[in-house]
Amino acid sequence: MTGRQVHRTGTTVLSLGMVAIGIALAVEAIGGHDGVLSTRLLLGILFFVGGLARLYLEMRRDRRT
Repeated sequence: MTGRQVHRTGTTVLSLGMVAIGIALAVEAIGGHDGVLSTRLLLGILFFVGGLARLYLEMRRDRRT
């Protein structure tokens, strides 16, 4: 496995982890008594969007090369 493949795999795994953490935080905030406008929900949304953005950019980079 080359260095580029290791980097791509690591980026994908960490991005999927960010998406999972975001979903977990959002579900916990909505299911709990935090309310709709809680810090936990905001962090969950930011983790989710950040993870998806990283995945999108990684896939876009793969198509270019």
